[in-house]
Amino acid sequence: MNFVFISPQFPETYWLWCDRLRSCGASVYGIGDTPAEAISSELHRALDEYVHVDSLENYDQVFRAVAYLSWKHGHMDWIESMNEHWLPLDARLRDDFHVTTGASLATIDQWQSKAQMKPLYAAGNVPTARQVRVGSLDEARHAVWEWGGFPAFAKPEYGVGAGGAIRIDNDDQLRDLVGRCSWQGAAPYVLEEFVPASGIAAYDAIIDPWGKPVFENQEEFPPSMSDVARQGLDLSYYCCPGIDPRLRDLGHAAVHAFGVRARFVHLEFFRLAEDREGLGHAGDYVGLEVNCRPAGGYTPDMMNFAHSTDVYRIWAEMVCFGERRLHDAHDNWFAVYAGRRDNHTYAHSHREILARWGGSIMMERRVPRVLSDDMGNHMYVARVRTEEEREEFIAYVQERAPEGFSEANAGENNDHTEG
Repeated sequence: MNFVFISPQFPETYWLWCDRLRSCGASVYGIGDTPAEAISSELHRALDEYVHVDSLENYDQVFRAVAYLSWKHGHMDWIESMNEHWLPLDARLRDDFHVTTGASLATIDQWQSKAQMKPLYAAGNVPTARQVRVGSLDEARHAVWEWGGFPAFAKPEYGVGAGGAIRIDNDDQLRDLVGRCSWQGAAPYVLEEFVPASGIAAYDAIIDPWGKPVFENQEEFPPSMSDVARQGLDLSYYCCPGIDPRLRDLGHAAVHAFGVRARFVHLEFFRLAEDREGLGHAGDYVGLEVNCRPAGGYTPDMMNFAHSTDVYRIWAEMVCFGERRLHDAHDNWFAVYAGRRDNHTYAHSHREILARWGGSIMMERRVPRVLSDDMGNHMYVARVRTEEEREEFIAYVQERAPEGFSEANAGENNDHTEG
């Protein structure tokens, strides 16, 4: 099997996808915009060949790279990036090189469009917030009136995470949104009824070629990732030891309705904070977004910690053999992420965190700048057994220093260069 991995060098742990593919017998070829001499030694060892392009945004360059690999090594069987930003690029390459193991560009467009998701959710009987594409001001006002008034929520029809999302609290803000969307070349937006949420839950799964999950995971996030990014809040989230059966059922329904095959998925759901007509009761799940790729950042590693497994291997086995061969360890934990920001002063230093939680910390490192708006500048991931330990870890890492904390101590407590 010949596998082309697009941008295997970012995030830094993505070399593991390539390594596991190769260990399952695949020939793995990387195409990226990082010069070959700058990629990690681990990635070099995981690839049969790496082709550098000046920019992955330049389709002609990437096309030529795939054409070269095909000329040299034969037909490519898979083309994939595992990265939301490059999913349309992956699909266009698959279409042009007649690679049928992944979704077409038309299918990816449907999966990524927040408007086109709605009929698919409905086909799976998954409740979702009502929505309209932003057009005229009168149409937008009518939708908000039908939903019971402000607030409403606007977000790019095509976007990643909370980027570009806006809470609309009054008519002036709505008028401003419609005006900006009317500019020539402006990105299309959708407007949704505001869902009172107590949190966001995610159903993660590796789906086999017949649409069946061979691995499943549940994550819990804060109720508003847009607030985390916009207000510079400290992010914490976690993978759970088990899965709520109600979330699993909705995840299965969405996978079936969206026609997902042979992919990693990350499906996000609101958890209702109160009863809402047409959506459900407090505590019920409401479909938020379907992402046909793994959860971002270091979350695949957190899944490994939570379930004592190797999702990189499970996915590679699904690709190469059409099935999972790695046995379930049946050893499940909370894997907890706690991020800190450089512009905050914390009560506990890096040394103190390692001294207090060192036996539980599975990963700690600087966060790449491109991810830091959401995830903070430095991250710690711990593995713990109980909800009490989970909350204690988050509180300890993110506890702010009291007012008047000395500059000397502030420098030490924000020092992330150790360890």
